[in-house]
Amino acid sequence: MTTTVEALPLASEFPPATEAQWRTAVDAVLKGKPFDKVLVNRTADGIAIQPLYPRKAGAAPLAGRAPGAPWTVSQRADHPDPAAANTQALEDLDGGASGLAVVTRGAIGDRRGDALVIDGLADLDALLAGVMLDLIPVRIDAGTSAGHVAAMMAAKVERDGLDPKALTVAFGIDPIGAFARRGTLESWDGAAAKAADAVLGLRQRGIGGTQLAADGRVIHDAGGSEAQELAYVLGVAVQYWRMLEAAGLPLDEARRALSVVLAVDADQFLGTAKMRAVRRLWARLEQACGLEPAHLDLHAETAWRMTTKVDPAVNWLRTTTAVFAAGVGGADHVVVEPWTAAIGLPDAFARRVARNTQLVLIEESNLHRVADPAAGAGGIETLTDELCQRAWGLFQDWEKAGGIVAALSAGLVQAAVAKVRAERAVAIAKRREPLTGASEFPNVHETVPEVLHPPKRETQRGAAPVDLPPAGKGGRFDAQVKAFAAGAIRSSLSRLKSDTIFVHPLPPVRLAEPFEALRADLDAVAAKTGSRPKVFLAVIGPVAAFTARATFARNLFEAGGFDAPIPEPFADAASLVAAFRASGAAIACLCSSDELYAAEAVDVAEALTSAGAKQLWLAGRPGDLEEALKAAGVGGFVHAGGDVVEFLKAARAALDA
Repeated sequence: MTTTVEALPLASEFPPATEAQWRTAVDAVLKGKPFDKVLVNRTADGIAIQPLYPRKAGAAPLAGRAPGAPWTVSQRADHPDPAAANTQALEDLDGGASGLAVVTRGAIGDRRGDALVIDGLADLDALLAGVMLDLIPVRIDAGTSAGHVAAMMAAKVERDGLDPKALTVAFGIDPIGAFARRGTLESWDGAAAKAADAVLGLRQRGIGGTQLAADGRVIHDAGGSEAQELAYVLGVAVQYWRMLEAAGLPLDEARRALSVVLAVDADQFLGTAKMRAVRRLWARLEQACGLEPAHLDLHAETAWRMTTKVDPAVNWLRTTTAVFAAGVGGADHVVVEPWTAAIGLPDAFARRVARNTQLVLIEESNLHRVADPAAGAGGIETLTDELCQRAWGLFQDWEKAGGIVAALSAGLVQAAVAKVRAERAVAIAKRREPLTGASEFPNVHETVPEVLHPPKRETQRGAAPVDLPPAGKGGRFDAQVKAFAAGAIRSSLSRLKSDTIFVHPLPPVRLAEPFEALRADLDAVAAKTGSRPKVFLAVIGPVAAFTARATFARNLFEAGGFDAPIPEPFADAASLVAAFRASGAAIACLCSSDELYAAEAVDVAEALTSAGAKQLWLAGRPGDLEEALKAAGVGGFVHAGGDVVEFLKAARAALDA
């Protein structure tokens, strides 16, 4: 028996609605407030985020992963000891991870400065013992050591008799990324010659995967915008294509030598749009070079800058949203920063949560089943279009300056990133861009989760130097492979740096750091004295009158590390003052309604000042009472839109007065 299900005209019984009708209803609710200010937000690139978008008719899905194929669930291998990193990696792979991201000391992904140390082939063997390289894709994130690690991997492949074509290795050689992060470069000609030599040496060996990386994380980590990250990636790609063409590699092969790495944060729509935009931009770049667009190997990593040390469990939510955005956006490989990464080296539980974040979205939510599910969605399509336009324009500006290396050397990239970073810092300080657990809804009584504390492992020194031929068509790389196969270590192949270009670097900065610094300061005071500095919330009147502002004040003060509990209502001013004296607090903050402020705030302020309050604040705007309140001892007023970081610094100063 065949059953035919006809379309259900569910909306046919309702009259059609127009955007004009919706706008009329919205304006009635806004009651004269400006629509663009209340309901339209803007990204760091100035892209307007409208509250309503129509469907984009005729939109075709962007080609990403193979239809129905899940992305690679990659896990960081970053313990400083290779044997310990191997134990973690095997546990991760047994627990569902399907790829590894090898992060060594000094790499872009080594933000804490305690990542894996690989000095020679023995270390690489220890790291990869038991890992089936013909089944497990590997991305290497090794900074200035990427060429050496690539030579070690090539030596391992040859010695172990592995089929090079069966491997998938993104070697991650990226001298431009190392330059941007460190701020120094020997010279572009010298760095390019060595990088091209390594690429040619690897390609001659036929090892599957890519050799170079255009790594946008260096821009994102430093506070850059989405368009800046995309423009930087395009600029790096073009610089590398030119480098490889000059070395004799056809452009069609040169473009296949690159992978792209992008950060993705907790803005789900913007993250998805960025993943889609890079594929569209890459195809445009290929077409501009006369090439037929081919698949781009796209790696995504949850953003370092969004992670917090305080209330770190919120990082579970941030990374889940980021993985969702990356997966829906079409990333081929995704790495999740474990939720305790900002505190220290993650333990087994944190690593398990990192991989399971991805596995749940794949195995239970089936996010990979639909190719480009955002295709046609008006908001995502508009964001994708706008990001492409802004990124392409910025890319062209940097190309006019001579290319991305010249733009970095002239400080153009750094200045653009610094401007966005400064604007975002103001938004965070004023809590227009809230950070849950750090600037909003803090928990000063939280328990800090466990992290690993392995002994610091230093790079081996003192080995006899090994002479290498000059960079050419892979000869230098061949010599490195032979040297590592014979037992050499990196220091024997390294020479003293003779850098000639020095610019402002782009170091990683987390968004929550200003609030975390305030918290850490008062955490140290609490550890030394046995109690956390308190703020007495002087609530006036019944619960209904003070709850809103008392909650605001508690969140504000505790974001800086103070303990600011909300008390029960006081019977009268005398009991309020008695409670203040008993609290041991040096700071007090009046909290109530405007009506009760007008009736009682001045008297309460005078009483608290007489009782010894070193600093007195009022939650809200003073209005006509400002002069009287200041005369009564109120030193300032806390309200939405103020610079919370500066306010908390002032409050902290009262403790030392």
